[in-house]
Amino acid sequence: MTELADVAVIGAGVVGLGVARALALAGREVVVLESERSVGFHASSRNSEVIHAGIYYPPGSLKARLCVEGKRALYAYCAEHGVAHARPGKLIVATSEAEVPILAQLEANARANGVTDLVQLSRAQVRELEPEVSCLGALLSPSTGIVDSHELMTALRREAEASGAQIALATPVLSGRVCSNGIELAAGHGDPSSVRFRLVVNCAGPWAPEVARKIEGVPPGSVAPQHFAKGHYFVMAGRAPFRHLVYPVPVPGGLGTHLTIDLAGRARFGPDVQWTDRVDYSFDESRAPAFYQAIRRYYPGLPDGTLEPGFTGVRAKIAPAGAPAPDFQVQGPADHGIPGLVNLYGIESPGLTSVLALSEHVRRVAGC
Repeated sequence: MTELADVAVIGAGVVGLGVARALALAGREVVVLESERSVGFHASSRNSEVIHAGIYYPPGSLKARLCVEGKRALYAYCAEHGVAHARPGKLIVATSEAEVPILAQLEANARANGVTDLVQLSRAQVRELEPEVSCLGALLSPSTGIVDSHELMTALRREAEASGAQIALATPVLSGRVCSNGIELAAGHGDPSSVRFRLVVNCAGPWAPEVARKIEGVPPGSVAPQHFAKGHYFVMAGRAPFRHLVYPVPVPGGLGTHLTIDLAGRARFGPDVQWTDRVDYSFDESRAPAFYQAIRRYYPGLPDGTLEPGFTGVRAKIAPAGAPAPDFQVQGPADHGIPGLVNLYGIESPGLTSVLALSEHVRRVAGC
């Protein structure tokens, strides 16, 4: 007979670990099924590690609400659990006359989202804060920060396991089917085992639509499209000559080639946007000239030969190139009609910032 268990969370990235923690703290018996041999191998460890303020997202959207709630919760969590983080603040800079009105639009949007601490800065005020930055004006976001994503995942995993959750690494979900009393999943390598779960939460990141399509009985029309946007990050040797994060105004597909600082004070630039048909982490050094050009719009003093290859990441996209960025999708039984199944689609930025609020939202959608 097929074994019956309580909860399966598919994917041990930061969101999967956050969801496992929330459900375990709610008293559920949780198993996390992760295809890789370590947690957070993909997007959770290949990003800018920024704690976003909630500036960019449409008012009323899940992204906006969960980012603002998640930011507050994440700062408190990091302080309580000793997770390395900092709050250097961010400058969003306008480098042309055409971009100056966008700053006012961003401020109005942020205010509608409950972000009320933005400060408009003149060119001279920016120069006082960051002498190397060239712009016509900027918005200062004091509540934007950075976090060590690996330490965060370690803390979430530790709490989840302390509440009884189990993490099964190298255990990919191969297939599944909807049953009358749960969802049966076949997972593992070689001779996979089949277990029927009362609740399944699909947190498979870029592969979440693929995982949903493997579960027989999930309505095909409910499964989100699957697209991938690759981003390159270049790094600068030595300590960065900046104290704040520096972002250009947003571009289609992302937030532009921005400057972030890690907790050791090193600068990283990126990501760019390269639409692709698969997850591939190879690094294309020929993209460096485009980086120099984009960065010198706000950091004209960037010396030749300064940028070094850093890393790449792949965003989980559910809309193709050129389409407006959609909201997070957290589909529960009310959306697809299957009791005991929650699918998370398109959880890209600000997923890291939102993780605690998003996990609580998933718990509520799951009825726990």
